[in-house]
Amino acid sequence: MSIPAVRRTAHRHVDVDGVSVFYRESLPESPNAPILLLLHGFPSASHQFRRLIDALGSRYRLIAPDYPGFGYTQTPDGFTYSFDRLADVAEGFVQQLGLRRFVMYVFDFGAPVGFRLAERHPEWIAGLVVQNGNAYTEGLSDDAQGLLSLRPETPGAEDTIRDLLTLPGTRRQYETGVADRELLAPDNWTLDQHFLDLPGRKEAQTALAFDYHTNLERYGRWQAWLRSHTPPTLITWGSNDPIFPEPGARAYTRDLPDAELHIFDTGHFALEDHLPEIAPLIADFLDRTWK
Repeated sequence: MSIPAVRRTAHRHVDVDGVSVFYRESLPESPNAPILLLLHGFPSASHQFRRLIDALGSRYRLIAPDYPGFGYTQTPDGFTYSFDRLADVAEGFVQQLGLRRFVMYVFDFGAPVGFRLAERHPEWIAGLVVQNGNAYTEGLSDDAQGLLSLRPETPGAEDTIRDLLTLPGTRRQYETGVADRELLAPDNWTLDQHFLDLPGRKEAQTALAFDYHTNLERYGRWQAWLRSHTPPTLITWGSNDPIFPEPGARAYTRDLPDAELHIFDTGHFALEDHLPEIAPLIADFLDRTWK
């Protein structure tokens, strides 16, 4: 019996202005393989893309970094946690790896990080894969709007945010909206929680939660960027996402009428139970876009 070839994945660190950025990189057969930069979400890290990298890594160069405050990336004392700083580190990471052109996968926090990169370097962006990565007010649920209205001076605000950083809160983000929970591996929220419980991580996540309003203030700019640059775009979205509901996916087609839209009956982490459907869509999109 012949066994399909499985390519290796490298696990590395690179220094970006004193931040030791951990990243995963597939090692495809061709040195000229299309590049997909994978930008993860909250409360996860690059490990959320392990199965996607296994599925596509033999044909494409998939690169997934951990942001500061996430996963295995290590930050110096005094690092300021804001979305601008996450984008600064992501920008330096891309430059350190010598990337000049790539398709960018934006999920959750990956959208505000990625769209900052796109604003700074539109020449880098060969296309977009958007998976529950919001850039429109109609993509914010009532619960999301309540959370994003919190400020450090709001009574009880920090306690509300820290409740999300517990194991039940982390697990709930995976399970809400999923039809068959047996398709979800418990390793996901267990590993996420391990990183959230490391020293200083809850403080980092609280700072980012209080900074999230800066992303909403940029929505108009990002939408204008999409209209101006019209990147080829594939949208895959879990329709039952309790934070970023389906209208956020459909809003993209207002500025990108040629975008390819696929809605799935699942929650926030759509790859967890719909990888067999989503991976071929991404592969086909990469083939068409890279040409």
